Amino acid sequence: MVEVNSTMVIQMINFFLLIFLLNILLYKPILSVIEKRRKMMEKSDEETRSLHEAVEKRMVEYEEKLHRARMEAMNQRDQIKGEGAEKGRQIIEEAKEEISRMVEGFKEKLEREREEARSILQDRTKWIAVEISEKILGRGIQ
Repeated sequence: MVEVNSTMVIQMINFFLLIFLLNILLYKPILSVIEKRRKMMEKSDEETRSLHEAVEKRMVEYEEKLHRARMEAMNQRDQIKGEGAEKGRQIIEEAKEEISRMVEGFKEKLEREREEARSILQDRTKWIAVEISEKILGRGIQ
């Protein structure tokens, strides 16, 4: 049978003191590290989303400019048909070359921007991985 005496009271005090100390020394620091990591991941996700939105916006602008260029070329072509066959053929070819150059320029610009965004995301990913590893391990990583 269990007796209620001073030993039991001392054991209860020890138990609550241990819980209190573990809370201060272990649980709160671990929870704060986890919270910092969560915030860092949210920030990283937000940056990724904003970069993705920027890329999407640039794609829309590119497609809009391409559409405008095509529309402009079609209008020029219609005007040129009325002016004469030979002069019309010359202007149409010039417009096609201009569109090709514009399209190539847009493609190159888009590819550069896509590579820049990819590079930024890769650099941030490496940095975040190192930060997380350092925090988990509790020491610097070389």
